[in-house]
Amino acid sequence: MSPSLRSALASPDSKRRYVRTLFSTIADRYDLITRLLSYGRDRHWKEQLVRLACPEPFDAPALAAPSGQVRSSVGRRALDLACGTGDIAFGLASRGMRVVGLDITHRMLVLAVAKRQGVPFVVGDMLALPFPARTFDVVTTGYGLRNVPDIAAAIAEIARVLKPGGVLLSLDFNKPANPIVRGVYLAYLTMVGSTLGFLLHGDPDTYRYIPASIRRYPGAVAVNDMIRGAGFSSSEYIPVLGGLMAIHHAEKRA
Repeated sequence: MSPSLRSALASPDSKRRYVRTLFSTIADRYDLITRLLSYGRDRHWKEQLVRLACPEPFDAPALAAPSGQVRSSVGRRALDLACGTGDIAFGLASRGMRVVGLDITHRMLVLAVAKRQGVPFVVGDMLALPFPARTFDVVTTGYGLRNVPDIAAAIAEIARVLKPGGVLLSLDFNKPANPIVRGVYLAYLTMVGSTLGFLLHGDPDTYRYIPASIRRYPGAVAVNDMIRGAGFSSSEYIPVLGGLMAIHHAEKRA
């Protein structure tokens, strides 16, 4: 990790400023980079997350929830955080949900609107969501929790805007527990990120941020514990790509 990147991630305030500048810089190449770093699997993972949020498409029969109540996607309210260029938000909307997308980077939302109309997008901060308590049935985020300066505060905000019984789904990189696997994984991301950063932006640090943020990320197991401690009755994570990625699936206490 370069001294400048280490300094940028040294405190919550410096990370907040760095992330805002970084994502404004990479917005126009964001979709390309996520495809390259995921071996083209990013879209599949997001579709998996959407299926967990919406058990059936809007034109299919509603499913029975464990309580015996009928659970349907139609009309349920969803908030997609760190929505980027809108992939998850559009997936939720296609299954009948009323979706709002939120991202801290205005340029990301401009690109999202250019992709497709019909989903409202809001510029906002995950640590201070501009919505009343108990507004949404589902909150999703792709690569969001790892990038906030305070993960616990972000989870608390998500819990605040979720209705009782509401669902949180989060897709993100994981931090492998095995030190050998972790070392190889981070070395690969550093090498590829440095090359892409230099070729696309003239700055190797641009995508070296990803492995640097993973080093400081508590990992899926610890994030699971944080979610359970924030008012969620259940929380589990699904390993993806052999555990190098994870999808968290949690339900707020009723």
